[in-house]
Amino acid sequence: MNSMALEPEKGQLRLQDVLSRTGNEACADCGNPEPDWASLTLGVFVCQACSLLHRSIPHISRVKCVQDTWEDSEVELMAAMGNGAAKAKYEQKVPAFYYRPTHTDCKLLREQWIRAKYERNDFEFMEKQEPYSAGYREGFLWKRGRDNGQFFSRKFVLSEREGALKYFNKQDARDPKATMKIETLNATFQPAKIGNPCGLQITYLKDNSTRNIFVYHSDAKEMVDWFNSIRAARFHYLQVAFPGASDEELVPKLTRNFMKEGFMEKTGPKHTEGFKKRWFTMDDRRLMYFKDPLDAYARGEVFIGSKENSYTVLAGLPPSTQGYHWNHGITIITPDRKFLFACETEAEQRDWIAAFQRVINRPMRPQEYAVEAHFKHKP
Repeated sequence: MNSMALEPEKGQLRLQDVLSRTGNEACADCGNPEPDWASLTLGVFVCQACSLLHRSIPHISRVKCVQDTWEDSEVELMAAMGNGAAKAKYEQKVPAFYYRPTHTDCKLLREQWIRAKYERNDFEFMEKQEPYSAGYREGFLWKRGRDNGQFFSRKFVLSEREGALKYFNKQDARDPKATMKIETLNATFQPAKIGNPCGLQITYLKDNSTRNIFVYHSDAKEMVDWFNSIRAARFHYLQVAFPGASDEELVPKLTRNFMKEGFMEKTGPKHTEGFKKRWFTMDDRRLMYFKDPLDAYARGEVFIGSKENSYTVLAGLPPSTQGYHWNHGITIITPDRKFLFACETEAEQRDWIAAFQRVINRPMRPQEYAVEAHFKHKP
């Protein structure tokens, strides 16, 4: 009787041994440390958030908490596979440009990554990667209208040969409404901001100013395929532009999430007019401000260089600042002028200063000097 009672503990003990093996210390799908769930059918250890996504494919994956009582046969299965062996099997042919989500990414990206690996086996067979690696893609996406905020079905065409993503206002239109060069294209998932789980924000430069487009598709796989198609196009463009560069150097340049976004108040260059509430987006070295988070164009942009080039960020505002504003000020000093902002809470002020500091601490790349020069000569 007693020996039977000890069995689960023995199983638990052996499960801890399997968990401590290299590769099993982080979630197999998003890299979150200390995974406390496992898929008994796939033999991988995952975090709680990814275990919930595994539950959406019950015909492929059956999950169990590592704290539960484990049968010997279940422990054997986990010991036979594990995260390292699963990676070798399910991720053997992941293209360099394909976005591998982390635990900080939106649910859509994580779920489609899990489905691509275990349900569709996309990365075991090269031919399954046609939808996003072909260099050409066309289809319909719901695009937010610039003026009234409604979404309309629009035809989009991505062509590596033409080096552009285009969209057309009418189905039979010969000329595109907009042509976005792959060279300056960026895409980032923004489900909360757009109000749709598949919401994607596409940005590009037009006359060296940032232009935003907000799109979604009702099919999650379709939207993630568009995202990876954009990354593939950017990857192939950069391989030509930087022939000596390695994949490791190019991949971080394919798409980027914004460093920080949120509301702050700002005042004009004379610092005498009142403070106005604006939505701010920190995109690499461009700090943009909008009247509304879903505006197509920024009201203004501020270039933020490096400390070697006399850029500084300070908490607080100059004592002479006039007008009512939120209590937690930030002053950005550039070679030409001071920019004054105010945050509603101390936590927001702290986060914004940290984001600005990260950019200022980073030395400027040669091409960023050209961007800075353009900002200085802007009317």
